[in-house]
Amino acid sequence: MAYSFEDEQYRRTYRHTTSHILAQAVKRLFPEAKLAIGPAIDDGFYYDIDVDRPFVPEDLEALEAEMRRICKEKIPLERFELPRAEAIAFMEERQEPYKVELINDLPEDAVISFYRQGDFTDLCAGPHLDSTGRVKGNAIKLTSCTGAYWRGDSNRKMLQRIYGTCFPTKAELDEHLARIEEAKKRDHRKLGKELGLFALMEEGPGFPFFLPKGMQLRNTLIDYWREVHKRYGYVEISTPMILNQELWHRSGHWDHYKDNMYTTVIDGEDYAVKPMNCPGGMLVYKLEPHSYRELPLRMAELGLVHRHELSGALHGLFRVHCFTQDDAHIFMTRDQMKDEIQNVVRLFDEVYSLFGLPYKIELSTMPEDHLGELEVWQFAEQTLQDAITDMGKTFEINAGDGAFYGPKLDFHLEDSLGRTWQCGTVQLDFQMPERFDLEYVGADGEKHRPVMIHRVVLGSIERFIGVITEHFAGAFPTWLSPVQVKILPITDRTHEYAKEVAAKLEAAGVRTEVDLRNEKLGFKIREAQMEKVPYKLVVGDKEAAEGTVAVRTREADKGAMSLDDFMAKLQEEIASRSRTSLF
Repeated sequence: MAYSFEDEQYRRTYRHTTSHILAQAVKRLFPEAKLAIGPAIDDGFYYDIDVDRPFVPEDLEALEAEMRRICKEKIPLERFELPRAEAIAFMEERQEPYKVELINDLPEDAVISFYRQGDFTDLCAGPHLDSTGRVKGNAIKLTSCTGAYWRGDSNRKMLQRIYGTCFPTKAELDEHLARIEEAKKRDHRKLGKELGLFALMEEGPGFPFFLPKGMQLRNTLIDYWREVHKRYGYVEISTPMILNQELWHRSGHWDHYKDNMYTTVIDGEDYAVKPMNCPGGMLVYKLEPHSYRELPLRMAELGLVHRHELSGALHGLFRVHCFTQDDAHIFMTRDQMKDEIQNVVRLFDEVYSLFGLPYKIELSTMPEDHLGELEVWQFAEQTLQDAITDMGKTFEINAGDGAFYGPKLDFHLEDSLGRTWQCGTVQLDFQMPERFDLEYVGADGEKHRPVMIHRVVLGSIERFIGVITEHFAGAFPTWLSPVQVKILPITDRTHEYAKEVAAKLEAAGVRTEVDLRNEKLGFKIREAQMEKVPYKLVVGDKEAAEGTVAVRTREADKGAMSLDDFMAKLQEEIASRSRTSLF
């Protein structure tokens, strides 16, 4: 193991050790508490605890202080093993029923190990650091306490889960906590409400309502999507939202995905609401015969899909019951596979770079629950690998996480806070064309089976809007902003001039609002700033007399300029889809 916090194994070992320090602190301050589990997680650690009263913020502060003391004590961590019967007796003696249950559930031949640190011992497979002194006490923070059912079972007892994080230095902890605070400010649910983009209502949990400004943002994004896909040779289709169950049996979704599907009955026949667009795309392909001369055939679809999610998993626009997939299905010959995969990746590069979202690629390989033969999967995985490595791109293996019909490349985007979001995916599929008996006539005059790519670039329109809302903190680039210019007349005398300026901007295709309220200018400016409008134009008597506007960006007061000069520069910024102001 590399003794560096940059190394994932060491980082998880460090944080797992810190979770044991938390457990020891709990037992010191709350001796009657019963301990459940305490793993390391991506951003820190947690421990599930059964205690007779809820923990309050003051308790977390006291536990933090005790954890710092334990770190200063530099207590050695010592591993030892016990036979099953002795291990159970050991935990029963300490009145730890959750540990006893965990031991009883271990396989008969399992090694049952414990870690002792001074007066505290915990059931654990490890590994751990060799001393509590390795953990920096002043770089520990307990962040929250929530309820959690034992073993995730709502029929079991509700425990208290204390979350925490830790770093090798206080500076790194402070930086992490600052990022968390910034993320709270950027929460797309908060900004969506403040900016009038979308609403989430009790009448439809997981079914977002898009408001006028949100629809403007959404439609602008879709207009760009259509422009890009036309340039890359795609045709657009639309397939029904509800199709009969026989289709979903044929596609394999019914056997592999039915728990996430909504069903209905129409005229006595069973139907399903589509969770994916691909079967409909294959029916479109089958409508007429195809020649190798037509391939590759690239069909794109903005398809509304519905998937059943547990209510506790719903989260703003990130996890919903219905969303619009920016799907595409590409039908091709075997010798076109590599070029088509690379063509898709080039499209991804163009789109993601526009938003300033770098990415990493994962190659997800064959899952246990899959269709098709091993040899076909291996060939498909190698084809994906060769396509991207030939482009000079690197990837990581995500073993066993492919779709049930084929391996895939997942694109994990990094936002302005360093968080990652899985959006784009490229799935290579030999199975669906077989199940749907898809064909084309080759140069030899014989019928052949096409290969298929499933791919999305944004992933879900709704989710991508959530991602870029947080990425840009609601301050969208001008081309994407629902309102691009807000005109602020200083007095009633300049209302007419303000309307004239607005009319010229709107005629040029600029999304414009005029604030004619009888409010002080400072108030109007502050409110427009809160609305994150890219440009504010202040107009008074002087501007009206001279045909000018006083320009304010989100960052600064740029002073007066002629309306024509302002419009020319603004149109250039919008047309270029610049992420930054040209003023």
